[in-house]
Amino acid sequence: MGLIAFIVIAAIFYVLVSLRVLKQYERGVVFLLGKFEGVRGPGLTLIFVPFQQMVRTSLRTVTMQIPSQKIITKDNVSIDIAAVAYYHVTNPERAVIAIENVYNAISQISQTTVRNVVGRFSLDELLSNTAGINEQIKDVIDLHTEPWGTQVTAVEIKDIELPDNMQRAMAREAEAERERRAKIVAAEGEYQAAVKLGEAADIITAHPVALQLRTLQTMAEISVEKNSTIIFPAQFMTTVQEAIAALSKVSAPK
Repeated sequence: MGLIAFIVIAAIFYVLVSLRVLKQYERGVVFLLGKFEGVRGPGLTLIFVPFQQMVRTSLRTVTMQIPSQKIITKDNVSIDIAAVAYYHVTNPERAVIAIENVYNAISQISQTTVRNVVGRFSLDELLSNTAGINEQIKDVIDLHTEPWGTQVTAVEIKDIELPDNMQRAMAREAEAERERRAKIVAAEGEYQAAVKLGEAADIITAHPVALQLRTLQTMAEISVEKNSTIIFPAQFMTTVQEAIAALSKVSAPK
């Protein structure tokens, strides 16, 4: 009786020790006597130790920092670039069997890929087409990591550090560009003003009285100031009389 109780207790203890719980985002790669047996899904599963072993694999997206490294661009500018990569496991079997450490492997291949891809572009291309370069880096890394059962979803260059002399040169270039645009805007304003003045001169030439009326309006504006002194030329009265006569003819009933 005592032996049976011992066996029952031992069996219960063995079952409890063999139970494994896998979370929703986990998969278990099971080996039977060292040979691949299958992949277990989430939930409660039983592993017959020591004959079976299980390696847990997470399917969640991993954020991996790509350390800053010095790169020489196509136009021989030395820069420091830091990036970040996002990947997740798509095939737990290959992620466990085909590679020893997925994270370290992707980190190393990402660093070399960033150096190789960025080195093919000039600094101006790197700053203006960052999105396209990110896509190229992702495609190259994903091509290398596909046999490992992983997929790289995105690679983003997050920091580009330029030498001090290059920063000063770019600041001078940006300032010169702003001055160029300001001069162009000012020249366009002068051109438009000249066009309007030419049109006004044509109208005044066609209607001489308009010049006199403009003179009277200017004098009315000047007279608002109490301390202003207005000098009328001798021929101005004749001009005024001509303007009044012209207005009278226009306003006379037909």
